[in-house]
Parts: sequence; structure tokens; C-alpha cells
Amino acid sequence: MDTYSTLRAFADSWALALIFLFFVGVVLWVFRPGSGKTYKDTANMIFRNEDKPKDKDDGR
Repeated sequence: MDTYSTLRAFADSWALALIFLFFVGVVLWVFRPGSGKTYKDTANMIFRNEDKPKDKDDGR
């Protein structure tokens, strides 16, 4: 059996299964209990140093 056929058979079976399991693992990691606080903090970090709204007469 040549190399291409061997690699193709592996990619069609075991590699696909491994990639699917990795995907399921990532999804479970993202939606695990308690991770919402981390993602909420990360989403709002760009607003952390803002004390007040921007002035309308700022000129910019």
C-alpha cells in the first residue's frame, strides 16, 4: 500500500474522530460551570478605566 492511501485512510477514520473529540472538548471547556465570570470580565476589560462618558465639547 502506498503512503498516500495509508494517510488517506487514517485521515478518513481516526484523524476525523480525534478532531471531533477535540472540538467537543473545546466546547465543553468553554461552557463549563463557573466560566461565565471569566468571559464577562474579559469582555468588559476595555471599559475598566473609563470613569465618565466622553464630553460632547471635546473637539475630537
